[in-house]
Amino acid sequence: MSKNEILSKLSEIFREELDNEEITLTEETTANDVEEWDSLSHIQLIVAVEKAFGIRFTSSEIQSWNTVGEMADSITSKL
Repeated sequence: MSKNEILSKLSEIFREELDNEEITLTEETTANDVEEWDSLSHIQLIVAVEKAFGIRFTSSEIQSWNTVGEMADSITSKL
């Protein structure tokens, strides 16, 4: 799966979980760029991403992400 495919799938997950059809993620997207993305929704997003990709993240991985691109890199390393 390419990084663009992962970003596309992540965009779908974020749209569904945050109930906002206008979300389009890039590698540089941060939580500050998405109004609905707060600490509570972050947990929901992680659970949805893990389920969609069939993977699990460690706490240190999750805490190391500053951008969606870094999240995508972690997903790529687990596929």
